[in-house]
Amino acid sequence: MGRVPPADPTVPGQTGRTVVVTGANSGIGRAAARVLAARGARVVLAVRDTAKGAEAASTMTGEVGVRRLDLADLASVRTFADDLPGPVDVLINNAGVMIPPLGRTADGFELQFGTNHLGHFALTNLLLPRIRERVVTVASMGHRAGTIDFDDLNWERRRYRAMAAYAQSKLANLLFTAELQRRLIAAGSPIIATAAHPGLAATNLLRPGSVPAPLHGLASAFFRRVGQSDEEGARPTLYAATADVPPGSYAGPGGAFEGRGAPKLVGRSAAALDEAVARRLWVVSEELTGVSFPAGELQRP
Repeated sequence: MGRVPPADPTVPGQTGRTVVVTGANSGIGRAAARVLAARGARVVLAVRDTAKGAEAASTMTGEVGVRRLDLADLASVRTFADDLPGPVDVLINNAGVMIPPLGRTADGFELQFGTNHLGHFALTNLLLPRIRERVVTVASMGHRAGTIDFDDLNWERRRYRAMAAYAQSKLANLLFTAELQRRLIAAGSPIIATAAHPGLAATNLLRPGSVPAPLHGLASAFFRRVGQSDEEGARPTLYAATADVPPGSYAGPGGAFEGRGAPKLVGRSAAALDEAVARRLWVVSEELTGVSFPAGELQRP
């Protein structure tokens, strides 16, 4: 417990740093949190189910706390941000849902867009005045299939397609990271925004009930045959969170097709680099969440 897997590059000491990891009760979030705590960070597991969070914390060495956060409920996001004490050095936006049946958040948003993007958008902006170093958002190779349909972000007019909705939410993660970085630079903030993807990681996003039943067996068999472990899948997140990387960078596995391997900086789709779409998505996200970029409240160097 708390041991960095032998294949993992060295993660620098984290003593004195506070790291918040969303969705850290399982999967790559749990694996990343375990390493950071073992390296000396004070880690906050931001989880929907605090009992599962407590179980996860019990497997970790170091200073680990558990706080409730439901990213599918903006009231919960606000409560978490209001109640979280002290400064935060690193926020890791890791939690997510993947290709579930059509569902809605507490605020009426399509579940994947509402959780994967809007929940983290609101959380990040609410915490920014207390963040000192960086924001890491976990995206996916699936972003390459994504488009942002501003006419129907919530899948109310189109026939719902779970994978297309997932790809939209993951593309939104990268557009958010890029626009956040531009706004931080314009505000003169030292915070940097980075992103990462785990490659092919066999995580519990593919647990029973998380995907439509006809797809679950096939998806699970594929990922468990070719996918990485949670510990391996967490390596790009740890790299984006702790390495000396450029602002706005994107990390992923360095092996063939970015499926597995040691982390490195990777590319993204042309759609993820579209500044006009990123700006529009930011404005729409502010309108949908009621949360804005706190330019005047940011810490300065």
